[in-house]
Parts: sequence; C-alpha cells; structure tokens
Amino acid sequence: MTDTMIAINGESMKLLVISICKDEAKTIGEVLDRIPKNIAGITKIDKWVIDDGSSDNTVAVALKHGANVQSDGANKKLAFRFREALDIALNNDADILLNIDGDLQFDPADIPILVKPIVEDKTDFVAADRFTNIQDGKAHRPKNMPAAKYWGNRAGAKIVSQLSKHNFNDVTCGFRAYNRKAMIALNTSGTYTYTQESFQVLAMKRIRIMSLPVKVTYFPERKSRVVTSTFKYMSQSAVNILRSYRDFAPLSFFTLLGAIPFVIGTIGMLIAGIHWATAKQITPYKGIGIAGIYLFTLGIIIWIIGLLADMLSRMLSNQEKIIELTREIKYNKRPTKK
Repeated sequence: MTDTMIAINGESMKLLVISICKDEAKTIGEVLDRIPKNIAGITKIDKWVIDDGSSDNTVAVALKHGANVQSDGANKKLAFRFREALDIALNNDADILLNIDGDLQFDPADIPILVKPIVEDKTDFVAADRFTNIQDGKAHRPKNMPAAKYWGNRAGAKIVSQLSKHNFNDVTCGFRAYNRKAMIALNTSGTYTYTQESFQVLAMKRIRIMSLPVKVTYFPERKSRVVTSTFKYMSQSAVNILRSYRDFAPLSFFTLLGAIPFVIGTIGMLIAGIHWATAKQITPYKGIGIAGIYLFTLGIIIWIIGLLADMLSRMLSNQEKIIELTREIKYNKRPTKK
C-alpha cells in the first residue's frame, strides 16, 4: 500500500493517489497496480479509492489491489466526493494529492509528470491537458471523444480563462495534482462537479496553476459515469462557473448583468423621447417608453446590488481566510509554504 523511496534534498514528501469510482471493478485493479512505486522526491505513496455507490464489486477489487477504501454505499456525486478526497489527504498529512480516474483513460505511469513540478516547488496545482497535442503543442480532439463533448469543454475553458484572467485549455480533466497550499485554499460548494469551480477558486486566490499535456484514451464502448447527459453537464457547469464568478468578482458580475437591461431601457426611452420631442406625443411608443423606464431602473438597481455585493465580498474574503486558517490549525502538522 505504501512504498518508501529516497527524497530529494532530504525532504520527506507524502503522496496520496486517490481515485473516485463508481462501477469501475473492471479497471480499478489495473489502475492501482500501475501506479509507479518510485517517484523522484516522494518518500511515501498511499493509494485510496473513494466509492460513490458502486453496484458492482469495485470496493472488493480496490481492497484486493492494496488501496485504502472509503465507501458508504451512497451515490453523492463527484463534487461531494472530491471534498471527501481533500479531507482524506489533509487528515493523512499528505504533501500532494493526486486524483486519477479509475477507468484507465489516463495512464498511471504519467503520475510523475504531474507530481514533478510540485515536488520542485514550481507550482501549487497541476492539471492534465487533454486537448494539447504532446508532440506539436497544437490543439486537437482526442480520438473517440465525442465532438459535442470536446467543443463544450473547449467553450468552458475559454469562459473560465476569461473570468479568471488566465489561459487554460482544459478545465474539466479529472487527472490533476495539488500541494498542501492548494488543498488548504480549495473551498468548493458545487453539488454536481468540482473541476471548473476549483480552477476558478484557485485562480482567484492567486494560487500557482500549471497545465501539462498528457495522453488520454477514450474507449468508444464505454459511457461516462459523470456526463450522463451532455446538456445537464454543460448547464450544471455553467451554473458553477457563474456562482464562482459572482462570489469572487461581484462588482464585475453585476456590472455586466445590470448593463443588459440598462442599455435596452435607455434605447427604449430614447425612442419614446425622440418621438415625443418631434411629434409632441408619445403614442404609439408609450409601451416602449414605459418598458424602457422599467429596464433602465432595473439596471441601476442591479448595479446597486453589485456595490453591496462588492462590500460583502470583503466579508467573504475574510471568511475564506478564516476557513484556510482553520484548516491550517486542524490539518497541518507543518506550515504550508507561502
């Protein structure tokens, strides 16, 4: 279950490799067996499987192949299980948490690629990038990946990049690694998935983020355990992104939101006003004028809400700092690097 290696610069670093699984009995054993036993800079490796209500013998297979298993028999979705993964890693004093899918889409032999920049203290969070070709560095759609899913993911990456003022190619990949600083900083609230939200939260908190291209294999005969409905997945992801943006950049969020009715309302009032100035009557633009006044006022109200939200965001920032400090006290036997 654990392996001991020689640490870099004499520092002891513990890695937790966690796989969140649902009905992965056919593949999880091979995933666990192929996790490298020796990784430069890592002195201890623990393998964990978090079961999300599997109906097959995923738990038994994971135990047989040397993993610690957390299972309560319920299906609580990926976002909830990821928060459990963070608690497990922090409770076990892990220096690095690496999450990998249990379906062999990603090669466990690539784990050292994601771990290395963290061991060398070049970044705090490393995410695998499925959409950048390893050979030429150009964008590409992985073989057998549905076109709708690919373009939906690329659109999501562009939105998250614009909101967080970073440049990300892939924000939904589940193959990623976090150091303790990133684990302490992560406070997600989504109920469906956590992938985009974690990018947003960590970017807003100025956590160092790195994306590295990796090879991914899509098996045409398999169906995604997470994306059972493309529309549902995209809509839930959009909600999570907007919530994160609202919470961490409320002034920008409400400024853009209020601009829509404000501009439309201004146009409506101008149409009615110009007609009144030239024809000395508001008919037949009375309805447009009234609607314009309503939308114009609505825009101003939304901006006022934005100002209040911006003041409240300072309280949110303080609350986030309190949460991080509480986690430091609760989990850390060693202080995180600042």
